[in-house]
Amino acid sequence: MKHIKTFVILMAGMMMLGACNQKKAEVAETTPVDNIYQFCVLNGTGDTVMLSDYAGKVLLVVNTATQCGFTPQYEELQALYATYHDKGLEIIDFPCNQFGEQAPGTFEQIHAFCTGTYGTTFPQMAKVDVNGEQAIPLYTWLKSKAGFGGFDTTDPRGAYLHAAFLAQDSLYAQNPDIKWNFTKFLIDREGNVVCRFEPTAPINAINEAVEKLL
Repeated sequence: MKHIKTFVILMAGMMMLGACNQKKAEVAETTPVDNIYQFCVLNGTGDTVMLSDYAGKVLLVVNTATQCGFTPQYEELQALYATYHDKGLEIIDFPCNQFGEQAPGTFEQIHAFCTGTYGTTFPQMAKVDVNGEQAIPLYTWLKSKAGFGGFDTTDPRGAYLHAAFLAQDSLYAQNPDIKWNFTKFLIDREGNVVCRFEPTAPINAINEAVEKLL
């Protein structure tokens, strides 16, 4: 029994170390992740950020890109942040270049664009992968908690993306992977995933969901 307990503790430590180094962790099934606070990530300067630092906050986690048709959502996100930050909302931005290579450049270049063009003030982390073997553990966990919610096909961009993915895979909607830039996960004050918003979700729907948690 003593050896089993030691193994579990060691595996938990490996999970945390892998998350902080942005590497995929091999986590035993006996080491369940209960909430987002068990993860850590890297910020733009390479420093470790413990997500437990955000305990008690409502979080909106979003993968972003600077050269996407959805990039103007930075303005909407900043407006949301300005409205609700003092009430307990935090937005955590993860630039990602996996979708059409629409987040090129260094972190410094991306950050300068976002702050200069859209006046963003919410935390922006280092560039990451959100799908595939190099996906950071945080996103592997987020996807396990909230699968793909479907594109809004009344939005021309949503209709286009739906048709493009459908042409590649008729069952694409069953795969929980992130489909495109500006997918958002809403986390409650206890660190639980409440819902997932695809890029075509209207900002008023996100506003309403955030308000309910504050």
